[in-house]
Amino acid sequence: MFYKDERLALFIDGSNLYAAAKNLGFDIDYKLLRQEFMRRGKLLRAFYYTALLDSEEYSPIRPLVDWLNYNGFTMVTKPAKEYTDSMGRRKVKGNMDIELAVDAMELAPHLDHIVIFSGDGDFRPLVESLQRQGVRVSVVSTIRSQPPMISDELRRQADNFIELEDLRDVLGRPPREESE
Repeated sequence: MFYKDERLALFIDGSNLYAAAKNLGFDIDYKLLRQEFMRRGKLLRAFYYTALLDSEEYSPIRPLVDWLNYNGFTMVTKPAKEYTDSMGRRKVKGNMDIELAVDAMELAPHLDHIVIFSGDGDFRPLVESLQRQGVRVSVVSTIRSQPPMISDELRRQADNFIELEDLRDVLGRPPREESE
């Protein structure tokens, strides 16, 4: 439930939201996402968290990051770490959970409602702390993918769970064909 006069902020775990939407078979139109939540309340901030690979000349996420930065989103990025796992596979690590949690805690006194776009169960203690400060917390993710993209603990802790699939018509667009 949203109230028109409540101060609202969005905290988007970029890789988590991307994976959830991809599992449901659509892409997020961030312009529509921002408009939807401006309609639901007084949107003060929309944060987008992602790690970026510095080693690559061209990052596929760079155009999105630049677009979001120029279109009302506050970008929070850090360099991703590359490593080789025990099987010799190249892996990329770039967890933004702490940055998201710190920002949410700092802004909480100025907000009535926080919307977290992530299904990561690590955010359950954050949600609980925000609630103790009097902030309502909605979580956007999906239980309709296989496997579900939201932890049961996070879904139960949130004041409001918003199924991403239910937002498809409001903020989705067909997925782009990925070039090989």
